[in-house]
Amino acid sequence: MSRTIFVNDLMQKNYMYKCSAPIGKDFDLDFTPDLTPKQMLEMGVFGGKYMTDCRDEFPASWFIHAKLSSECKDISLNYFKVDASQPLSVWKAKGWINSQDPRGWFQWYCRYYMGRRTMDDERQIKRWKAMKRHIAQIKKNCIPFDLDSRKKQRQALLHWAYDSREI
Repeated sequence: MSRTIFVNDLMQKNYMYKCSAPIGKDFDLDFTPDLTPKQMLEMGVFGGKYMTDCRDEFPASWFIHAKLSSECKDISLNYFKVDASQPLSVWKAKGWINSQDPRGWFQWYCRYYMGRRTMDDERQIKRWKAMKRHIAQIKKNCIPFDLDSRKKQRQALLHWAYDSREI
């Protein structure tokens, strides 16, 4: 059942991790994302630049319809056509990056989805849960299903596997 994944990309060399859970299953009970990594990539996240050099690590099916940019971040690829990302340097300065996942939360989520379980899971799930405050703000300040309101907040939620199209 346990699988080993080997990683050699632009941000990690000779890294390996074991997957002990089935792909897409056995999540922590407090972690109930609306979207899979594949769905997020298809909808458009991170200006299409996030996953361009690490395709070998994840299922090829994730990338068939993914909105990716090989050159540079392209905001027009984001679902809400806005930039809702902070630079990686900000994430590092705030101490949000764990060395096992140098790209941040979405990399952690992709690997968690693949079945990896680590000591960092609890911290990352707490960070994911903290994003719910944005759902409350959209519900309070927007007409239901008005996807033209609070686009930056909605794109940020999408980056954290929340589907604001249902709000």
